[in-house]
Amino acid sequence: MDTTKTPAPTAPEADSPADLKKADATAESAATADADTDVTDATTEAVLNEDAKDAEDAEGLDEELEESAAQSSGVGAGASAIVAAGLGLVALSGSWVSRIVGERETLIGQIGSANATTTEAKIEALYGNAWHMTALFNGVLSTLALLLAVFVLARPAFGAPGRTLPTWVRAVSWAAVAIAALGVIVFGVMYFYPLPTAPAV
Repeated sequence: MDTTKTPAPTAPEADSPADLKKADATAESAATADADTDVTDATTEAVLNEDAKDAEDAEGLDEELEESAAQSSGVGAGASAIVAAGLGLVALSGSWVSRIVGERETLIGQIGSANATTTEAKIEALYGNAWHMTALFNGVLSTLALLLAVFVLARPAFGAPGRTLPTWVRAVSWAAVAIAALGVIVFGVMYFYPLPTAPAV
């Protein structure tokens, strides 16, 4: 009796070492590809996050620069407004320099009055030049104060759109305009006002 058994035709054959090595290589390649994909995704996300952070930093820097420029502009306008108001007050009340100039013209007139032959000529020599120089000097100061105040008020129109001056700067500038305009009028009248005349004997 033959007891030798033949393998069943449907029985699975044992995996050969080559097939096992090929399967391991495929699995390793798949794992490597997944790892590369994860690294690429992580790198892309990091780059995007860094770009977003850079954009936020740039935007913050722009805002800081604009705020700094606005503050510096406001400080300059405020200082100019105060200077204009000060010049207007000094001119209207009479500056020390204008008084010195007037006294100098008076001294020159006293020296020249010795040769004056008429009373009108003596009055002109003693008081006329000093009067006119004082009015002229203070009038120039008032004009400078007026121009500076008007420049401060008109400056925002030539700057960035929507930028306005602080309330206190506008208030000081308008006060300087009023004082300086009053000084220009007063000293203009003073300069062209005729000198008094001596009564006829």
